[in-house]
Amino acid sequence: MSAEIVPLPRPDASLAPMLALTTPGMNAVNSVILERMQSKIPLIPALAGHLISGGGKRLRPMLTLAGAELVGYQGTRHHKLAASVEFIHTATLLHDDVVDGSDLRRGKAAANIIFGNPATVLVGDFLFSRAFELMVEDGSLKVLKILSGASAIIAEGEVDQLTAQRQIETSEERYLAIIGAKTAALFAAASRIAAVVAECDDAKEQALDDYGRNLGIAFQLVDDAIDYDSDAATMGKDRGDDFREGKMTLPVILAYARGTDAERRFWKAAISGQREGDDALEEAVALIARYDAVADTRERARHFAQRAIDALSIFPENRARAAMAEAAQFAVARGY
Repeated sequence: MSAEIVPLPRPDASLAPMLALTTPGMNAVNSVILERMQSKIPLIPALAGHLISGGGKRLRPMLTLAGAELVGYQGTRHHKLAASVEFIHTATLLHDDVVDGSDLRRGKAAANIIFGNPATVLVGDFLFSRAFELMVEDGSLKVLKILSGASAIIAEGEVDQLTAQRQIETSEERYLAIIGAKTAALFAAASRIAAVVAECDDAKEQALDDYGRNLGIAFQLVDDAIDYDSDAATMGKDRGDDFREGKMTLPVILAYARGTDAERRFWKAAISGQREGDDALEEAVALIARYDAVADTRERARHFAQRAIDALSIFPENRARAAMAEAAQFAVARGY
C-alpha cells in the first residue's frame, strides 16, 4: 500500500496536549500500577520501580486514555487496561535490556546492570503476569484476545530482530515488519481497546488500530534515527547502541544500499562485529550523514505519522483528536 509523503509542519509539536488530556486518567492508572507492582518479595517492587519510575513518556497507556476520550467513553475500565499495557511494555523493556546487554535506560543505569540478568528477566515475567491478571479482571474476551495477541506478536518481532542481527543483507521490508511487530503492535492494541470498552463499531475500532499502528512505526523509525544523530544525554541511552549490537535499522540499510563498494565492505565488517570501537562508530555516523540516511528515515517516519493522523478523520474534531494528532507530530519532531 502506498501513500503520498506529506511533511508535518510542526517542529514545535509536543506531548503537552496529550498530557493535559490524560492527566486525570493517568493518576488513576498510576495508582493501579503502584498497587499491582507490589509483592511480598522486596526485590520485585524495587526492580520494577527502578524502571517504572524512571521518567518514561507513558505514551502507550496514554493512547488508551486518549482513545477513550475520543470516543466519549464514560466508564473506568480503561484505567486497569492502560496499566496492563504499561506492564507489558515495561516487561519487554526489562527483557530487551538483558538481551541487548544495555548499560543505560532512560538516562540511568539499566535494571540488569544494578540487579543482574536473572532478577531482571524474572521481574519482567512477573509484570507480564500482572498484565494478564488485569486483563482477566476486566472480563472481556475481546480485550484479552487483542492484548494477548499483541504480546505474542511483540515476542515474535523481538526474535525476528535477533535473527536479523548482524545480517547486512536485511531488507527494508523485513525491517519494517520487525518494527511493526516489536513496537507498533502494542501501540495499535493500546489504542484499539479504547474502542472495545466503549462498544464502538468496527470502523472506529479499526481507525484507532490504524492510528496506533502507524504512530508506533513512526515512533520506532525516529528512535532508530536518534541512535545516530543524538548524544547519550539527550537520548537517555548510549549513542550507537544499535550499531554496537549489529542491529540492522533503516539508517544502516539505506547507507549500505547507497554506498560504494569500499563503504559496503566497511558495513559488512562493522555489522558482523569485525570493526568495533569509537572510530568505527564515527565512520558509520559519517557515512549515514553522507547519504542522508537519518534524514530519509525521519521522512519515512513523517509518512507514517501522517497516516496515523489521517486515520483519525472519521472522528469529529475535538480536544482528544487534536491532542492525538499532535502526539503523532511530536513523535517525528522529537530528539529523544
